[in-house]
Amino acid sequence: MVAPEASGTDGAAEVGDGPVAEAGEAAATLRERYDELRRIESRIDDLGRDRIEAAADAYRRANRVLDQYEEDAVGTGDFGSYVQFRGEFADAVDVGDDALAADAFAAADDAVDKKRLSESDFAAARDALDPAGEYVDLLGDYDDAVDAYRAARKEAKAARKALDSRIEELRAVAEMTDADLDADVDRLRDPIESYNGAIREAFASFYASASASEVFAFLERADGTPFVDVDVPPTDLADYVADYEAGEEPLPTLLEYADYSNSKLDHYVEDPGALRTAVAVHRTYIERLDGEPLTLDWPPAGGDELGYEIDELIPLVSRVAADETVATLRSVRELARDEEYERLRRAAEVRDALDDSALDLIERGVVDERVREAERTRSIVEDVLAETERS
Repeated sequence: MVAPEASGTDGAAEVGDGPVAEAGEAAATLRERYDELRRIESRIDDLGRDRIEAAADAYRRANRVLDQYEEDAVGTGDFGSYVQFRGEFADAVDVGDDALAADAFAAADDAVDKKRLSESDFAAARDALDPAGEYVDLLGDYDDAVDAYRAARKEAKAARKALDSRIEELRAVAEMTDADLDADVDRLRDPIESYNGAIREAFASFYASASASEVFAFLERADGTPFVDVDVPPTDLADYVADYEAGEEPLPTLLEYADYSNSKLDHYVEDPGALRTAVAVHRTYIERLDGEPLTLDWPPAGGDELGYEIDELIPLVSRVAADETVATLRSVRELARDEEYERLRRAAEVRDALDDSALDLIERGVVDERVREAERTRSIVEDVLAETERS
């Protein structure tokens, strides 16, 4: 069932507008993510990635030292820890004068350059380091922006693929705008459905009551007609039915026999082993036989083809079905020869192929507009993908 894009410019809410809208949104998101990434990259380029990473590394080292020694180096704590702290912290914040946040590192060092330290001194050192922490954040923002950009690009490509499928669906709908959706397709549907139901019942009755040899003879004859696609019996099963008296029993009876014990089966057939070999192994084939190959397709074939098919079916159907069923089949053939048939058949074909939203597009005459809208969106998506590609 085709369910094309249907986002109406007339403001009507329609089912199936997802791929076009989603592709447009995906392209807009990708553009935003790319611009944000480029903004961050530009700032990093201006400052110098090496300088940013050096400042971030120094910030992390300094905070690790503060965290490691705060408990032992404050107040009248361990003097050895105090000395060790001062040495390691001085090394951590020892950056060049032209380093990023050089003043912040110097201020942090000044905050703890005392003979006796308190918790407030450690807090002051952390506060002084905050400007350098911005470079840690900048690197984190860059990583996040790269991840967001990659996800947006993947989503845009997936949306473009879905949009490609929707455009193909819309084009298929556009090729069906020749159909007269006001045509009374029930003129075709009613007799075809009536015939199909009747022939299924008739064949089921024939299958249940006729001998296996009669059913197989019917299938062999049907197989000789190009428009009737039946499964002929397997050779070994056909040979058994032809050679043994049990072949005069209905197929359901043979299946029942195949379930009997050997001692019980001896009372019904002359060679239990032969029946089991031929029937039991082909149970699935026998059980699946039905009248479906004798039915007419919906939507129906073209007038000439349907006429030929019915010409071949009538002799077959006459053998298993009532005159009324044959008469219904003949009435369908007459419709196939009617000058109105192709209009009815085309309407039936289109109604069967499309869902309600697609039919609504045809009825309102906006299919071509939807195709153009979808193609414009795809062009935008492709442009954004090309413009936001990174080496």
